[in-house]
Amino acid sequence: MAAEAARFHIEAIELFERPVHLRLPFRFGVVTLTHCPQAFVRARVALPDGRSGWGAAAELMAPKWFDKNLALSNEDNFDQLRRALHAGRDAYLSRTRADTAFGHFAAHHSALIAAGAERGDNALVSCFGPAVLDRALLDALGHALGHSFYDLVRSNAIGLDARLTPDLAGLDLDGFLASLRSAPRIALRHTVGLLDAITDADVQQRVHDGLPETLEETIQATGCRWYKLKVSGQEAADIDRLSRIAAVLQRLPKIDITLDGNEQFPDADAAVAFWRRVLATPALERLAAHTHYIEQPLPRAVALTSDVRPLAAMRPVLIDESDDRMDAFERAIEQGYTGVSSKQCKGVYRSLLNAARCHRRNAQTHAARYFMSAEDLTTQAGLAVQQDLALVNLIGLTHVERNGHHYVDGFAGQGGGPAEAAAFLHAHPGLYEAAPHGNAHLAVHHGLLDLRSLTSVGFASGAEPDRTTLEALRPGT
Repeated sequence: MAAEAARFHIEAIELFERPVHLRLPFRFGVVTLTHCPQAFVRARVALPDGRSGWGAAAELMAPKWFDKNLALSNEDNFDQLRRALHAGRDAYLSRTRADTAFGHFAAHHSALIAAGAERGDNALVSCFGPAVLDRALLDALGHALGHSFYDLVRSNAIGLDARLTPDLAGLDLDGFLASLRSAPRIALRHTVGLLDAITDADVQQRVHDGLPETLEETIQATGCRWYKLKVSGQEAADIDRLSRIAAVLQRLPKIDITLDGNEQFPDADAAVAFWRRVLATPALERLAAHTHYIEQPLPRAVALTSDVRPLAAMRPVLIDESDDRMDAFERAIEQGYTGVSSKQCKGVYRSLLNAARCHRRNAQTHAARYFMSAEDLTTQAGLAVQQDLALVNLIGLTHVERNGHHYVDGFAGQGGGPAEAAAFLHAHPGLYEAAPHGNAHLAVHHGLLDLRSLTSVGFASGAEPDRTTLEALRPGT
């Protein structure tokens, strides 16, 4: 642990929620989403020398990703995540001793997963609560110390160590963290969902809000060259849809593609057969040639016990939903996976430690074989999108999946109101741009996002949600 690691007491944790309404329906995997609550956390920490600070974080409580059990309704999924937040708050507040940021997390990590299992919740669900709490605590610590998130991590003021990742024993974590560098911009990777309109002919009913409604319009409005394409596991339908997408992307001088299986292929052989069909389809030749990796093709129940090396020999394969515990990436590597997602809904510390794993393995093999990718599309304008961008930027990722801005009308779509939009716009003038009626949107120019304002004190916050628009988080039945 670095000498600069800061210890603090947790004095308060407050939980809130607020509804988010989508301007366009979004289908991923087995769910079509039109509305969803967003969780908010506010926390206060106190240092031994008397300094203190408040911090905040937010995260959409997306259904049918953490738990895809079809017997559960969307409301059941929301309640699972509410329970995880309440359980995390109770655990964190029960500990009265001072500790580092990572120490507070590590003290409860295994116990919260075990308690969740007794409730019938999987590890992804149980880790959601601490993932949001930890970001609020890091924001509060940054404000107490007067440091940015980047400074907290690079100096290891967070106290990161290998107690939960024995495979990293012996690695100079302080040196690794000190080597991390942020960039002023990052490329946005636009996701094309299974219901998303590709051309004007696909639009059933126009929203008429001035924002892009089709892939063609998105290309024109954002200038993106990175695209993430969802597939359903239904070969004929997927090949047809990808061919239609490829025809639109053909107009761009340069494209970069990732494919997301969202656990839709029953086994590794089916995923291999599908990719071979893609390679054999003339209309998909350019798209296939520029596909960087295939994300989570297999269901989580079999993904880490299935040999994906035949598929990985053709394109790298990444785990996302299967990354449910601290050792998941190591187990995935044994089956031929070389990539893992960074998602702040799974936890900041998991991303940092997986980045360290990639660093160590690539140094040992003298090749950039192991990689991380930013795979979080639901982050909303404000705290959620800012903190995720700061995280993936610091661990060196150069493109990031983003679609919260596409499916939701900026701050207006999540009920923040003009005052909240103005506060975040003032704090992050490059990341957001003003919109009519006191609204603000994520600013995407030439396919890039401006990250320069994320160096502010705290965890890339700069402003807080309008608390008059928030309600207490429901208990979760």
